[in-house]
Amino acid sequence: MPSGRGAVVFAAALALWLVARIAGSPTLHIIAVGLAVLPIAAIAYTRWSRQRLRVRRRLSDQRVQPGRRVTVELEIENESPASTSFLLLEDAIPPGLGRPARLVLTGIHARGTTRASYSLVAQSRGRYSLGPVSVDVSDPFALTRSRIAFAGRDDLVVTPVVEELEAGPASPFGQTSGLSLAKHLFRTGEEFFTMRAYQEGDDLRRIHWPSVARSGELMIRQDESTRRSSAVLYLDTRQSALGQGRAPAFERAVSAAASIGMLLTRHGFTMRLSTMQLAPTSVSEDQLLDTLAGISHDGTRSSSHALSRLRSAASAEATLVAITAPPDASELAGLVRVGSVFGPRLAILVYPTDPASLPPDRQGQLEGRASSARLSLSRSGWEVLVLAPDDRLRDVWQRSRTALPALSG
Repeated sequence: MPSGRGAVVFAAALALWLVARIAGSPTLHIIAVGLAVLPIAAIAYTRWSRQRLRVRRRLSDQRVQPGRRVTVELEIENESPASTSFLLLEDAIPPGLGRPARLVLTGIHARGTTRASYSLVAQSRGRYSLGPVSVDVSDPFALTRSRIAFAGRDDLVVTPVVEELEAGPASPFGQTSGLSLAKHLFRTGEEFFTMRAYQEGDDLRRIHWPSVARSGELMIRQDESTRRSSAVLYLDTRQSALGQGRAPAFERAVSAAASIGMLLTRHGFTMRLSTMQLAPTSVSEDQLLDTLAGISHDGTRSSSHALSRLRSAASAEATLVAITAPPDASELAGLVRVGSVFGPRLAILVYPTDPASLPPDRQGQLEGRASSARLSLSRSGWEVLVLAPDDRLRDVWQRSRTALPALSG
């Protein structure tokens, strides 16, 4: 469409044409026609050249923690045989990341490429989609302006805050061989190996092809003296327990889940994640962070259904990590029952509100419920950590290190 300058030129051409008609001057008439044709030619040029631009976006990181800076680079390629004039680029950015990025380019030579970049900082976890990019193209005289939208998008995953937790010589999560988290396979008679389903990260050379042919699924021959330990990570996402998503208590619980999950996966555990919406599902390290990045609260009030689903993943050797608010008596009984079919158990109880900010009577009720839950779980063989919404898991973890080795038995 014509720009402001183009409209002025066209209006001037009409005025000059009227003057030429009144004065009867052929020369002015020719000049008027030339000025009138110029914006039309500029529109045709812009329409011809705009289809020959290509825009590509590259992110310095696809997955970052809150507070980390991400650099976004835009590569603009001019595939036309003519140079472009000034270009105005606008990259759409979700509101959680800031305002749309606007960049001005002086022009791109014919068949040339140029790059422009900007940076952004994500302050809260989530899955964000960057794009689309729009480019305002004009002719060399700036008589027209046309906007082109490029549909390409890129996802940026902002993970929960992951705190580095230390693991001692004996892991707190089950029978292990040092920190390799290995378990012995007892062989008898002719049974020299066992079979299991393929998991991401397994050595492809150990695929047992006869079993693949029979079952149609990738199977791993496990004839070594050890195998990986397993763990189930349960995150209570009920709004009635930890509040809505983005609330301090909810975010502390999600961060604790990410921190514990990373500790387990990095020390060899196979991990299954369970929430109110999600049945126990195997996840890799990246899948765990991606899932927790987009998780939100659930309106379900009772945890009984989610706890009953944990039994499908239970075994006497599997480790259970439960992250929830201090439970009431009925929820506590259900948690104890489910934990009885697992091996080592760790409960992280997150206060829904900082007790220090409550009136004395409500503070006493909340702390009393947490103390009662901690005592009951400890008597049932659980290791229990209690966090306020503003506490760092790392600090509480380090203070309890003298007690954690007891879980290795």
